[in-house]
Amino acid sequence: MKLVCSKSNLLNGVQIVSKAVPNKTTMSILECILIDASGGEIKLTANDMELGIETIIEGDIQEKGIIALDAKIFLEIVRKLPDNDIKIETDSNYKTTITCEKSKFNIIGKSGEDFSYLPQIEKSESLVISQFTLKEVVRQTIFSIADNDNNKLMTGELFDISGNKLKVVSLDGHRISIRNILLKNSYEDKKVVVPGKTLNEISKILPGDADRDVNIFFTPKHIVFEFDNTTVVSRLIEGQYFNIEQMLSSDYETKVRINKKEFLNCIDRATLLVKEGDKKPIIINIADNSMELKINSIIGSMNEDIDIEKTGKDMMIGFNPKFLIDALRVIDDEEINIYLVNPKAPCFIRDAEEKYIYLILPVNFTTVN
Repeated sequence: MKLVCSKSNLLNGVQIVSKAVPNKTTMSILECILIDASGGEIKLTANDMELGIETIIEGDIQEKGIIALDAKIFLEIVRKLPDNDIKIETDSNYKTTITCEKSKFNIIGKSGEDFSYLPQIEKSESLVISQFTLKEVVRQTIFSIADNDNNKLMTGELFDISGNKLKVVSLDGHRISIRNILLKNSYEDKKVVVPGKTLNEISKILPGDADRDVNIFFTPKHIVFEFDNTTVVSRLIEGQYFNIEQMLSSDYETKVRINKKEFLNCIDRATLLVKEGDKKPIIINIADNSMELKINSIIGSMNEDIDIEKTGKDMMIGFNPKFLIDALRVIDDEEINIYLVNPKAPCFIRDAEEKYIYLILPVNFTTVN
């Protein structure tokens, strides 16, 4: 194989597919990136058997061929080469020479024949969504998936398609994040659970253009995302997702309207007094048109008042400050509505059209004067 391509094209392609290279594996071939120039295009692929990414880059194929190179070494070499054309040549023993200006690297590759290609997916109708919308939806929900495998379903996000609506849901047992999107077209009803890892990696490599689309295909076991010159194939998480509807309620005893930025900044300041790993709640006291926020820790204490619009009863309630911060950071509205039932029941942060809903469970606390 002999090919030439610009450093920027090669580096971009290698960075995209390296998101699917596993950190630890017993199969050394999975630690590689496959360079396939056996057809009329240069195709880069990585696959950890759960997530596979393939991208096509521009370049000049002078001799067709195929090689698998250690992803970590290859990425570092390409990253540190000068900003010029890079030539990659391989011989029959998989010795690979990478040349750029006066730099020359020799590394040993592996046979491309041993590589695990992406599964062949039979594609039917695709769901079309803008790159910007998909990237935003992931950003606004991914923080509330569970970070351990105790319950596999909690490590993924529900994609619930109904007609021209897409509902994306994540939860970790302490909070729920929901985004409701109107789609350009109507589709057959479908519910799938997409691994959080897949969505995290897609959001990193998606350019996020509002006027460019992602095509999403589904099979019983896989989901496929196609955008620009990149294809991402991921296994789905199997199982019945949680019944979200029974956890949601439109009843409330207290409604608070508050400036989001002011509220977020206040909680942020309060957490200065909380050491990492210390689970000190922030105590919120709602009365008349004022909200008092208090926190007490070994380091010290803080309290601050914020002006609010309140309807309903006065209330004192405690929350894990991180959960409030996570939700507030991804809401773009200037003012938000918070709905509360009682100090033991979850609070809801949602807009009038329910484009977003964030449910957060309160925590028990002892009042300190």
